[in-house]
Amino acid sequence: MPAIVALVESAYRGESGQRGWTTETHLLDGQRTDTENVAGLIGRPGSLVLLAERDGVLLACCHIEQQGGYGYFGMFAVDPELQAAGLGRALLAEAERVARDAWRLAAMRMTVIEQRAELIAWYERRGYRLTGETRPFPYGDARFGIPRRDDLRFVWMSKPLREVTA
Repeated sequence: MPAIVALVESAYRGESGQRGWTTETHLLDGQRTDTENVAGLIGRPGSLVLLAERDGVLLACCHIEQQGGYGYFGMFAVDPELQAAGLGRALLAEAERVARDAWRLAAMRMTVIEQRAELIAWYERRGYRLTGETRPFPYGDARFGIPRRDDLRFVWMSKPLREVTA
């Protein structure tokens, strides 16, 4: 679990995160996750943390979870030195495959901070669409980071994984 936390922190926070394009340092300070949160995700029924490793070194991770009739995708991180090389795209495709084929779910959903236009565009290029739904940012809960601005909120994105038949 410490390796997962270190990877997520390196992709989103601090100096290492600024080397990759997924950084949130312009929006948030503080932590992105911790070992307690990761342990909770791993131990929860209907929840998986997928890892991409090479020679025993963690390169990327994501979390997927069954939530009703869809999968929820989150905690997506790729080593900043390896971003833009296709690893994230491959891990996202594997997460979608698990949700579709193993869990038989019709769609994958996620939340993205609304101000992350480049990340939203990346997901849109992979078939995700904004749903029009939003969720407030959890201000005052340091487990999600310390906001640098007061207008943050999450937008929901969704992608069908298989055809819905009547």
